[in-house]
Amino acid sequence: MSARVRVPATSSNLGAGFDCIGIAIDRWLTASATLGGTDSGITIHRGGQLAALTLPPEEDLLAVGFRAACAAAGVPHVGVAIDATSEIPVGRGLGSSAAAIVAGASLANAALGLGLSRKRIVELATEVEGHPDNVAPAVYGGAVLSVRTPTGLRSAALTVSPDLVFLLAVPPFPSDTRAARAALPGVLPHEVAVLAASRAAALVQGLRTGDRELLAAALNDDVLHVPYRRARIPGYDAVVAAAQAAGAYGVTLSGAGSAILAIAPTARADAVGAAVIAAWRGTGVEAELLRCADLAEGATVGAAPRTTHHAPRTIHQT
Repeated sequence: MSARVRVPATSSNLGAGFDCIGIAIDRWLTASATLGGTDSGITIHRGGQLAALTLPPEEDLLAVGFRAACAAAGVPHVGVAIDATSEIPVGRGLGSSAAAIVAGASLANAALGLGLSRKRIVELATEVEGHPDNVAPAVYGGAVLSVRTPTGLRSAALTVSPDLVFLLAVPPFPSDTRAARAALPGVLPHEVAVLAASRAAALVQGLRTGDRELLAAALNDDVLHVPYRRARIPGYDAVVAAAQAAGAYGVTLSGAGSAILAIAPTARADAVGAAVIAAWRGTGVEAELLRCADLAEGATVGAAPRTTHHAPRTIHQT
């Protein structure tokens, strides 16, 4: 028995949407699994952006996701060979870890016929990852808000104005996600929490309407994580200033970095993209620009994914 899956890259937080909002990006991790053998060992062949990883198979997140799905279904897995290649840069804030976990879980689900719903895959991948902001859009696609409720994790699709373009400037150097999270304070004053709540609401409404002031408040004025992480990214302030001067509505870290995300109106997208690349080049960094006028579909098994427009849609958590 074999299965194949494609999982998109993701950008999370989007400023004020810390640990709860993410979008799916048109870069892909592709993996296949072939069952065989009598033991429960996992072998992994890595290509593309994964080729430089040196983790032993049992620590590889593809294997971790595979085992997590088996455990969730109460099924002991047999031997499996996983062949994976990825276009998603590792350690750049583009959801490479979430993509690997989702891919592993999806391969197990398909190859072993576990019958896990997409909602369950989001839940178990979140347990491994620690938060759902990258996991949910990797599974569902588009823009997704995830909220922990008394009855479990709830994910909902967010409407995104068709006039918005997402621009990601990806430098050649990674950011240490663990160190970036360790830099965050353990406690925040109540008034800061109030600001954070208002700006998260501004993000959701700004994405829906394309309102410049709301998006600026949500991205440029985040109070939860960017102030504590920005100094870790060389050239961050210069890139942000250049993007804003070129007409970006808002600029922030993609995830914990090192990539920087700008949201711009369609009419200014080319100028903003050129400005951020030029600004980073001015600091001696040659960055790659990813332009996303349409967000990607989520993980697909056995078929190539399609690209979708920003029309409102419902996430069916089945």
